Amino acid sequence: MGIKSVRKVLSTLAVSSLLLAACGGNEEGSGKSTNGTPSGPPPKKVETSKFSTSLKNDKDEVKGGTFTYGLVSDTPFEGVLNLAYYEGAPDAEVLQFFDEPLLETDDNYIYNQDGAATYELSNEDKTITLKIRDNVNWHNGDPVTAEDLEYAYEVIGNKKYTGPRYDAQMQGIEGMTEYHDGKADKISGVKVVDDKTISITFKEANPSVLTGLWTTPLPKKYLAGIPIDKLDSSDQIRKNPIGFGPFKIKKMVPGESVEFERNDDYYRGKPKLDKVLLKVVNPATAVASLQKGDIDYAEISADSYESAEKLKNINIIGKTGLAYTYIGFKLGHYDTKNGVNVMDNPKFADKRVRQAFGYAMDNKTVGERFYKGLRFPANTVIPPSFPKYHDDKVKGFDYDPEKAKKLLDEAGYKDTDGDGLREDPDGKKFKINFASMSGGDIAEPLAKYYIQAWKAVGLDVQLLDGRLHEFNSFYDMLEKDDPKVDIYQGAWGTGSDPDPSGIWDKTAPFNYNRWVSDENQKLLKEGISPKAFDEKYRQDVYNKWQELVADEAPSIPTLYRFEIFGFNKRVKDYSLVGGKADDWWKVSVTADKPETN
Repeated sequence: MGIKSVRKVLSTLAVSSLLLAACGGNEEGSGKSTNGTPSGPPPKKVETSKFSTSLKNDKDEVKGGTFTYGLVSDTPFEGVLNLAYYEGAPDAEVLQFFDEPLLETDDNYIYNQDGAATYELSNEDKTITLKIRDNVNWHNGDPVTAEDLEYAYEVIGNKKYTGPRYDAQMQGIEGMTEYHDGKADKISGVKVVDDKTISITFKEANPSVLTGLWTTPLPKKYLAGIPIDKLDSSDQIRKNPIGFGPFKIKKMVPGESVEFERNDDYYRGKPKLDKVLLKVVNPATAVASLQKGDIDYAEISADSYESAEKLKNINIIGKTGLAYTYIGFKLGHYDTKNGVNVMDNPKFADKRVRQAFGYAMDNKTVGERFYKGLRFPANTVIPPSFPKYHDDKVKGFDYDPEKAKKLLDEAGYKDTDGDGLREDPDGKKFKINFASMSGGDIAEPLAKYYIQAWKAVGLDVQLLDGRLHEFNSFYDMLEKDDPKVDIYQGAWGTGSDPDPSGIWDKTAPFNYNRWVSDENQKLLKEGISPKAFDEKYRQDVYNKWQELVADEAPSIPTLYRFEIFGFNKRVKDYSLVGGKADDWWKVSVTADKPETN
């Protein structure tokens, strides 16, 4: 299952992990018992504690070299190659090599002073001023300027902007809503001081300014003359994109492969690799490609791990990801004219019905039997990779089919005709269309497991169109609120900013459930208020918020994930930890050709 990404801080393999095929596994243990739980002996559990988070290679690097990156996917990358517009993780995997934000993060995902710009806070923490280094240049040779970052804010804040990043954080900038509504020609809170200096002022101090501030410029001169509502489809973004990252695009076969060449003008110094070749690799052949040395890197799915661990020519590293899988309910639609979600679909208006879906699923067994322990039950929508804000006290939805049945009975959904399936409170057939994505071998049996688990409590759930849907068409249905979709299985890469409003705010296009709640809005606002600079206060707010989401159940979080990645043994100097995860300019190889098994 491909993952949607809302991340504001793009940190390479933390991002590339977002492609992870949550439904990419084999069918071992996917037999079903009569209650819908996977049956048979459990597969051998993977011991995640043994994995390092960085590569260990003491050999001397060779000069230059070509690194081949396997983008593991059963679908082409969409090719929206701009950080202000991309939505899917496959595009993020391409972007990581040639573009980046101005500010870098430390190991805890907090901005430091080591990136393409430095910063300072002032005005009681309401204003942040960025100073771009003098040697930061776009791939076409133009300098990256303060006007380029100002232009990014003007594009995202424009009413005609077609991307998803006009969110609550953006709206907190002084003068942004007036600009968005056409009442002002400029954003009063965004001020260019000089060619290399820009300040952004918020209406009130916001702790996410140091974790979620938008710091990615757009090349204003390069994009000149393109209407804002045409930017995302322009050749400058789809065919010939530029950035200021360590590599630049030399050649691209849309959706299939990209050849990157070294950016000798990179502000940190000349990258160690001469080239990076990125190519889409099917999940079914990823391990074989690693074995043959056809690729130097691939994400390893749970079903492939037993094969991968036998290979002598790769190193495997891993970590708990900034992501979760979930079952979502379509509760309404997105009003594009007014930029708000509207909760107007009555089908799942009763939260007891939504809760029943959660109690019907045995996710502990799913994680153990489908994923060999590389997935584990999710209790909230803030994953444990945020240890300060993840609330492990939230009960979530343990497997309890009797409780699911009781909730459905209380809500008036009963089997009135004796066919084993429940009718709605009016006595009408209660049929539910379930959308799920294609992926590896696990995709279909997992979808069938959930359908069977729901059927065991009397819910008539059918796979939408009788089949799985590929990544791009699946999310196209969600974004356009296709009325055929009742529920769906999705996955989110949460990003490295703990503020969840990018997915959950009433104005967020990424709020695919279209859930709207006054209490939700209140808590989201409190989580980025001046008081939230007090860490304990912010933790308390997000604990309350997690309890609210668990009770209202607009989404049912199902699984967290431990992500593992295979690298050819010739690869050196890569880490999965925090800000180190985007240091592709440091990566090198210790042999001219990949090792083979």
